[in-house]
Amino acid sequence: MKKQYFGTDGIRGEVGRFPIVPEFMTRLGYAAGKVLTQNAKQGERCQILIGKDTRVSGYLLEASLEAGFAAAGVDVMLCGPIPTPGVAYLTKALRLSAGLVISASHNPYQDNGIKFFSANGDKLSDDFELAIEAELEKPMGCVSSEELGKAFRLDDAAGRYIEFCKSTFPGDQNLKGLKLVVDCANGAAYHTAPHVFHELGAEVISIGVHPDGRNINDGCGATAPDALIAKVKEVGADLGIALDGDADRLQMVDASGRLFNGDELLYVLAKERTDRGEALGGVVGTLMTNLAVEIAIKDLGIGFERAKVGDRYVLELLKHKGWLIGGEGSGHLLCLDQHSTGDGTIAALQILAAMKLSNQSLPQLLNSVKIFPQVLLNVKFKAGYDWKTDASLKFQIAQVETELKGTGRVLIRESGTEPVLRVMVEAQDKAIALSAAKSIANLIPTS
Repeated sequence: MKKQYFGTDGIRGEVGRFPIVPEFMTRLGYAAGKVLTQNAKQGERCQILIGKDTRVSGYLLEASLEAGFAAAGVDVMLCGPIPTPGVAYLTKALRLSAGLVISASHNPYQDNGIKFFSANGDKLSDDFELAIEAELEKPMGCVSSEELGKAFRLDDAAGRYIEFCKSTFPGDQNLKGLKLVVDCANGAAYHTAPHVFHELGAEVISIGVHPDGRNINDGCGATAPDALIAKVKEVGADLGIALDGDADRLQMVDASGRLFNGDELLYVLAKERTDRGEALGGVVGTLMTNLAVEIAIKDLGIGFERAKVGDRYVLELLKHKGWLIGGEGSGHLLCLDQHSTGDGTIAALQILAAMKLSNQSLPQLLNSVKIFPQVLLNVKFKAGYDWKTDASLKFQIAQVETELKGTGRVLIRESGTEPVLRVMVEAQDKAIALSAAKSIANLIPTS
């Protein structure tokens, strides 16, 4: 069955437009609560943790969801603003029935969304989401007064999460002598990430730590790293760390202002573990992971597989393969030996640990990785055009792939929201990549 509301990363949209409206959120809380109680053990009282980022709409949606869960007889534990991976951790640590995050991640403040975690701290299964959607089709009810859910405040949520993050850093190492700039995107990590790095010994200069409900991801954080680059240079920091609004993405900057994306950091995570003699088996990237990173990871003597774009698909493939490390260029990095979901703060700690243990800088750790230039052309195609059956287009793609064999690759993706084909060509030389991409794009009928 096709899901109506849940996408690849929960439910997301503009606040005030269906489904991100109070009435639907109350019904969603009730529907999810009904599914939880139906799957609970005999006599077990269901509890769900609700966290959020710093968007002003979080108050509205939190209250609506709380009412829905209470009507279904589910107790709600509120922990206020906290990183998405913090909710995943606390849900598992506190032995709760499920966790829920109110966040639209890297989107502007006008958007918001809902993301669920299972009792084990990972994403809900498709079956569970379909069950919630089935309940949404039924009339909303309410349990009796004696069965109504209650609400509690978890006052030490941030402190618990900070200690968990610190526990993932080697116990015999510290960050003393390092000067770090930490950009929290005016988001959920504003009161957690700076403390993590400071308590491990680093000198921390924080930016993006003054949320006002409307400035989340606004010219700061992992999706807008220019502010971090400028600050690193201004204060002469050793490194910069950028998180996004819900702190599950990571980008890093060295003292020269060079930006390192998720692809490069993924290689560092893999290399550190293989250098320690850990049996990784392999690493999972996505269809967009740079070919140079794939080649470098295979040179480490381990496997590499590509998932569809999205950390959900990376996680699914990791579990299927029984592997531990995966991620994508946007900065979603999964270290399943440390956490059940992607966590920007923990990923940064793993990179810092790799630097400490090897006594090398980020550029030195990436010395063998020469990122291939990528050219991406978005082509709006004519209505009714079926690119998958276009013989001339298929022939040209095959020609380009033959010419690039071993030194580049081609990826064609259709947008899910508009009649646009995304033509990506990767090659060791940018001019070759651009020429190849144009040779394909020029065959797509646009009118």
